[in-house]
Amino acid sequence: MRPVSLPEIAYGATSVRPHWSDLPLPLRAAIDDRLGSPVAAATTAGGGFTRAFASVVETATGERAFLKAAPLHDPNSDAYAREATITSALPIEVRAPRPRWTLVTEGYFVLCLDAIDGRIPALPWKPEDLRATLNAWHRSATALQNPPRDLRLPPLDHLVRTELSHWSEIFAGRTPLPPSPPWVPARLETLAALEQRLPDLVKGPGMLHGDLRIDNTLIDGYGQAWLCDWTWPATGQPWFDTVTLLITAYASGLDTDRLLEPWNAPPEGIDGALAAMGGYWLTRAAGGPSSASPHSRQHQRFSGRQALAWLADRRGWS
Repeated sequence: MRPVSLPEIAYGATSVRPHWSDLPLPLRAAIDDRLGSPVAAATTAGGGFTRAFASVVETATGERAFLKAAPLHDPNSDAYAREATITSALPIEVRAPRPRWTLVTEGYFVLCLDAIDGRIPALPWKPEDLRATLNAWHRSATALQNPPRDLRLPPLDHLVRTELSHWSEIFAGRTPLPPSPPWVPARLETLAALEQRLPDLVKGPGMLHGDLRIDNTLIDGYGQAWLCDWTWPATGQPWFDTVTLLITAYASGLDTDRLLEPWNAPPEGIDGALAAMGGYWLTRAAGGPSSASPHSRQHQRFSGRQALAWLADRRGWS
């Protein structure tokens, strides 16, 4: 078994967000009114990498809800509006928090979702938590083979070409090489080729989560997994999301290639996904201070290195 690798900061403690008391008083009053009872307690979400408000609140009458809020000039307000649209359209087989209502007031967009009484899985992954998450994703992917018709989703192959082809740019000399494992410079041509073959391998009609990772998962008191933050879905092959989820399982020392077997992923597709995501994350990590959580760069650096380590293991590179 490989040594376990852990990120610098646990995924349940990466956020830097305003608390309920930091929101403008008129906004809090409007939310209280929409909830039908004043907020009596609020627990700020510890995971995630945005600086927008996200909190589980409990009202004076005992009702619980998960609130997200961002100023209208903040891109997160558009993301929250998109999440509301997408989650309201998901089929019942997808275990995800559902929106209750949205509110535009006092210069803010507010999204109210069902509050899930759950926890972000800890690293290293516990086998039962990972099994529950993979089961939830398999059930969701099966239900989403024919996406809701009213959702306009970008195709994953287009996103790979336009946003996940950093090794191709580096190999062509148009982008500098970010800090990378020592074997990377000699393999740039191969990494670029893996990226370039990937779009044809990920084409598909099904709806993907698009950001499936450990901190977008909650495990409830029954041991069942909930898939959260449906903000960036696309259409394509569901095994791509499975690969991105399993990068933290690789870091946990688990046999990720065996875990991928039920998903019928082509070997070149797995390698291409690991190459593309590794290049994306390492390039982003080298981008200097982030306007989001200060922990976002370490997440990108950790994820990129683990993706490339898994790829190197599969290819016998060192």
